[in-house]
Amino acid sequence: MGARGLYVGRRAAALLAALLLALLAALLALAALYGRCRQEEPPSPRPPRPSPTAPRLTAPPGPAPAAASDRRLPRNLLPLHYDLELWPQVRPGQAGPFAFSGQVNITVHCLQDTDAAVLHSSGLRSHGAGVVRGPLSEKGAVVEVAGLRMDAASEVAVLELRGRLLAGRRYVLQLGFQGRLEEDLDGLFLTRYTDQGLSSMLIASQLEPTYARTVYPCFDEPAMKATFNIRIVHDPSYVALSNMPAIDISEMKDENGSLWTVTKFNTSLKMSTYLTAFVVCDFDYVTRTERGNEIRIWARKEAVKSGYVDYALNVTGPIFSFLEDLLNVSYPLPKTDLVALPDFGAGAMENWGLMTFHESSLMYRPSDKFTSRKAMIAIIVSHELGHQWFGNLVTMNWWNDLWLNEGLASYFEYLGAIIVEPTLSLDKIFYDHVVQPVLREDNERGVRSLSQTEEKIKGSFSLISLFDSITYSKGASITWMLSGFLTEKLFIRALTSYLKEFSFSNANQDDLWIHIQMVVDAQNEVQLPASVKQIMDSWTCQNGFPVLTLNLTTGTISQEQFLNKKNENRTDSYNNTWIIPISWMRNGSSQPLMWLDKSSKVFPEMQVSESEYDWVLLNVNLNGYYRVNYDQLNLKRLACLLENDPKAIPAVSRFQLIDDVFALTQFGYIQIETALELTKYLAREDELFIWNMVLSNLVPENLESTLKNYEVYPLLKKYLLKRMLPIYHYYAGFIRENVDALEDDYFAQVYLEKLFATACWLGLQDCLNLSSELYAKWMDNPEYKIPFLIRRTVCCYGVAVGSDKEWNFAWEMYNRTDSTKEDKDILLSAMSCAKESWLLYRYLQYGLSDTLFSANYTSVIILYAVTKDIGHRIAWEFVTENWPLLSGRYGKELLHDVLKVMGRFVNTDVQIQELQAFYNATLEEDERMATTVLLELTKIENMERRELLIEVAKWLQKNLDD
Repeated sequence: MGARGLYVGRRAAALLAALLLALLAALLALAALYGRCRQEEPPSPRPPRPSPTAPRLTAPPGPAPAAASDRRLPRNLLPLHYDLELWPQVRPGQAGPFAFSGQVNITVHCLQDTDAAVLHSSGLRSHGAGVVRGPLSEKGAVVEVAGLRMDAASEVAVLELRGRLLAGRRYVLQLGFQGRLEEDLDGLFLTRYTDQGLSSMLIASQLEPTYARTVYPCFDEPAMKATFNIRIVHDPSYVALSNMPAIDISEMKDENGSLWTVTKFNTSLKMSTYLTAFVVCDFDYVTRTERGNEIRIWARKEAVKSGYVDYALNVTGPIFSFLEDLLNVSYPLPKTDLVALPDFGAGAMENWGLMTFHESSLMYRPSDKFTSRKAMIAIIVSHELGHQWFGNLVTMNWWNDLWLNEGLASYFEYLGAIIVEPTLSLDKIFYDHVVQPVLREDNERGVRSLSQTEEKIKGSFSLISLFDSITYSKGASITWMLSGFLTEKLFIRALTSYLKEFSFSNANQDDLWIHIQMVVDAQNEVQLPASVKQIMDSWTCQNGFPVLTLNLTTGTISQEQFLNKKNENRTDSYNNTWIIPISWMRNGSSQPLMWLDKSSKVFPEMQVSESEYDWVLLNVNLNGYYRVNYDQLNLKRLACLLENDPKAIPAVSRFQLIDDVFALTQFGYIQIETALELTKYLAREDELFIWNMVLSNLVPENLESTLKNYEVYPLLKKYLLKRMLPIYHYYAGFIRENVDALEDDYFAQVYLEKLFATACWLGLQDCLNLSSELYAKWMDNPEYKIPFLIRRTVCCYGVAVGSDKEWNFAWEMYNRTDSTKEDKDILLSAMSCAKESWLLYRYLQYGLSDTLFSANYTSVIILYAVTKDIGHRIAWEFVTENWPLLSGRYGKELLHDVLKVMGRFVNTDVQIQELQAFYNATLEEDERMATTVLLELTKIENMERRELLIEVAKWLQKNLDD
């Protein structure tokens, strides 16, 4: 979603979307993406479960008819085994360009007579003639190849045959190929890095979702699993890694007599092509063995020597063991390599036996005592380990059910992380990091459903777009809900059954529902109001989620899709209903689970008496994926309860309650005053993750400079500071006296920065003094480390309350050779905090210098400056004055980015005319039209914000003395 907080008019945003869609008609195709998916059907009988290596000779699920993507392969050939040789022709120190070549022999089983063999290939050139051997039952038999045709648009290679491949027979397709080795981080790629002061190169792969076909010709669909024998030819100074252990290393000479090493790997288990993986590098590793599984963490030599990957090594084994024991399914490989790549686009990838990570996701400095960094590594490692079962062992049939991989792995990543970092609070972190962010996104028209029919997934672009928060976080959230109403015991029992039936095979979400239903039917403790499929399809096959409206006088709960009621132009109607588990509490006592399985239902148990101490709380600890809209009676009682005894409501439920009311306000369900009533108690709130959510709504980072221009600012300052002081002073004491005592306080490490930044922004003198003190200590001793929990705030306000002396010190520190990337980013931002105009203007001028900055930093400096309260005007004048030079460097992209920020300050027709005059002189006619719409709508949005802020100011005026 866009700006967090209450001050952005949703009607304007919706109108903008409608107008831009009218301008850009091509985007209308996206509107037809979503709807209901599979209807309830009796389960079809399953074929017997295959063994790890025995070929399963039934065809994988075929593409849906007619509307299916033309990228799907015909089902007449089934791959059984690949013999694959890859030869990346790279020598250390070589300048490039780089290439790779290879040979693949694919054993296939013919399911239907055909005179052509069609398989995936993209960006590869054929090397030599294609050969088809077989039928294999006839010694020496060959099927003559008439030609090899490459269809670039469909990403397929077609072996056109003079004879026919016969159903029931086996053949071997032999293809030589060549490709370019690029530095683009997809497919097989090369990346450069520095290790121990020397420049080095490595080769790695990233094949999900459809990049295997760019590395070798293959049947590149997840259900077309096969076994692999892989050989990698490489320079002798490098080591080669793949999914399985190396079983032989030999030497060969090329046609020029140059020596190469050939590393041969053991036969893989049956797996999808996107999970094959290759790394050729000059790395070191650390190792340990866990239950016979050899675990190695590979990284740059200096990182290994410094102990940066020791933490990852220490947590990988215990998480593996936890998942094995929990799921009662053994990890089937003899080894696991985790490789820390200096540059990697995917963040991390679960390749079976050879997981790859961006090194920032795997490295931990032993000198860093704080939990948050370790927690992040534990969560990421745990996610990839979860995939070894959900994704690798059992893979979705097709990408429309990607959530079976990513949603389940995202659920288990938190369970695994808690095992190795027990001080973390599972429910708080899961709600804060997973559920709440996706609830903020999953409420717009056009957001897709979690699971879709196959024909809606068309082409590689659509596949890439599936790797989003809906797949990961909504998938994890509905898994959390499912585990909650089933009980974890039954849920895990069902998963074990599911994993064992579909090991080394593929499944869709209905297969999971069947196994859960089997477990439910075999016991009497948990009773469901409908079949598992009916319940869960209501969550996975419909887009969005419900909001429950509760009337405590009658005990009536109704549901509707949570959508923006402020959008007056909305003509589409939604009749979606969900089957909703309702965990609830009355007067502090947990109540039996209830179900809402229709649009409205009366629950007599939820009728309350006239006593102000009689209250009800729904969705306790966020067991369900929905929001709750209470009536005014209950909200008043909950607000009173929070002021008198906030701990009577569990922390996660306090978070959810307040987050819900802000979201309900933003979408027009309730008035802003109702949400603000629930903030009165905050002086007694000691949970930082709750404070962070409140401040993100009341003081969104992208509106800080704007809010200072409104009359609400002094009122907000007085109201918030009064409530912030207890928690601020609590943490300021640690910062001054013993910051190391916070090493296990995860949320302090994640969110203390926002609390302190807001305190300083509100002008709290102690916060400004503390920033000055710590910044001065750093100036006196450049080796001094400002506590990282508030380093960005301290640097910003150290510069802001200082003079050119403080600014010049930041500039000096930025240019130190030992400054890390994170240090530089903090200082780039801090230097834009200067309060003197000439310092900001000089900084922007520095940004133009080729000798002081690389060109790609100029835009960063401008965008930092334009977000500051005095910087936006200076930055805008700078952009307009230097547009010819800036345009040559960045084109229109920089202008669009600046416009987004400048729009927050547009309040009058004169300001719009000023901006429009500049755009008329710099943009093409079609771009000017879109910009005019943007500016007009920005003005409307800002007017709406002003109206809302007037309401906030009125409420604050009345409640400042409470």
